[in-house]
Amino acid sequence: MSWLEAQRGTATERLRAFDERVASVMEGWGHLLHRVSLGAMFVWFGSLKLMGFETATGLLSRTIYWGPEDLVVALLGAWEMVVGLALIHRPLIRLALLLLVIRLPATALALILEADVTFAHAPLAPTPEGQFLIKDLLLFGAALVIGGTVRGERPAHVHH
Repeated sequence: MSWLEAQRGTATERLRAFDERVASVMEGWGHLLHRVSLGAMFVWFGSLKLMGFETATGLLSRTIYWGPEDLVVALLGAWEMVVGLALIHRPLIRLALLLLVIRLPATALALILEADVTFAHAPLAPTPEGQFLIKDLLLFGAALVIGGTVRGERPAHVHH
């Protein structure tokens, strides 16, 4: 083996070791940061609804017909805040997922029942309201990833 080949092998080994360290840190902290940031986002967006800021939740309130729109928006805001707090406090992840599963049909239904509001050209060009609802579906998928960690969030070698 030539000196150049030995140096290439050494550089490859160092790169592989560095990559393993980076992946280990990401594995150890990624789920925690994912869960807490998603929870914080739910708390934030839910609080906006409770404080009366205009959001696309009015669209959902017209789809689910629980009562007056302002009451439904406030209930959905409180619901989102509970989801967020449950995601942040790890022992309550299952509650967060249950609340999201209950809310998900309203989101999907709004895309269908309010297609004239949610799509400029269905199904490829959603309006801002449609984008908001599609984002909600993606957030539910992200919550499912978190739910998959309920029985063991961290690798054994990471403690935080």
